[in-house]
Amino acid sequence: MPIRLNLPATLTQRIAESTTAEASRPLIGLWACAGSPITAEIVAGSGCDWVLLDAEHSPNGLESVLAQLYAMSAYPVAPLVRPPHGDTVTIKQYLDLGAQNLLIPMVDSAEQAARLVRAVRYPDGSTNGGVRGVGSALARSARWNRVEGYLGRASETISLTVQIESAEAVRNAAEILAVDGIDAIFIGPSDLAASMGLLGQQNHPDVVTRVLEVIAAARAAGKPVGVNAFVRADADRYIAAGASFVAVGADVAILARQTEALVDSFRGDAGGSAPRASY
Repeated sequence: MPIRLNLPATLTQRIAESTTAEASRPLIGLWACAGSPITAEIVAGSGCDWVLLDAEHSPNGLESVLAQLYAMSAYPVAPLVRPPHGDTVTIKQYLDLGAQNLLIPMVDSAEQAARLVRAVRYPDGSTNGGVRGVGSALARSARWNRVEGYLGRASETISLTVQIESAEAVRNAAEILAVDGIDAIFIGPSDLAASMGLLGQQNHPDVVTRVLEVIAAARAAGKPVGVNAFVRADADRYIAAGASFVAVGADVAILARQTEALVDSFRGDAGGSAPRASY
């Protein structure tokens, strides 16, 4: 008899558990951008709650994401995978790899969000059903059909988070949050600032105001909201405002800043180098 397997809890299930516990707290996450299973495993073993595997701005493809999912599977973290874009075929491939938690970038409208919901669900015979291709016997998502009843309850094993990272998306945030099947939203202050004509000014008061508006909208809608905040003061501000999950650093940024700091500690400040960004 084959072994019957259960899949780990999704990111949104873990968020729900953390908010109903006696000591309610946001989930703290880190990005893994190096494309290496070794660094992904190091990050996963840090004690963080979730790890983002980024394929939008990092040298990650299907094979490297799969290797990193394997590397992190021994640790009690929720892997969150960001495809390069919200293409239906790309989403199908990442789901079949066994990515249970997807973060889709640049979602600006409720219509776009609804298309993404269809992309992560199997067809059900209705005109508004899903469009995900059926290949569970061939895929890690169902552990090659060792997850009993996977096809009938696949949507329960998937968490879909969309990124709010433009001025247009902020204006449409309430409508996006109202889309059935959107489990959470995640705010990207960097791209939001750029769309507002404030490139590189994630901490600008106008950007912070928009981020806080979206956090408030998510809380009003009863849906989890995450935010990228590599600066501690920003993270503390957004946590206080009610963010459910927060990204507080990235492997490559930590490596860059810490190696610079180590070298500078031996050389002193004689080089006169300009201050380096923390993100």
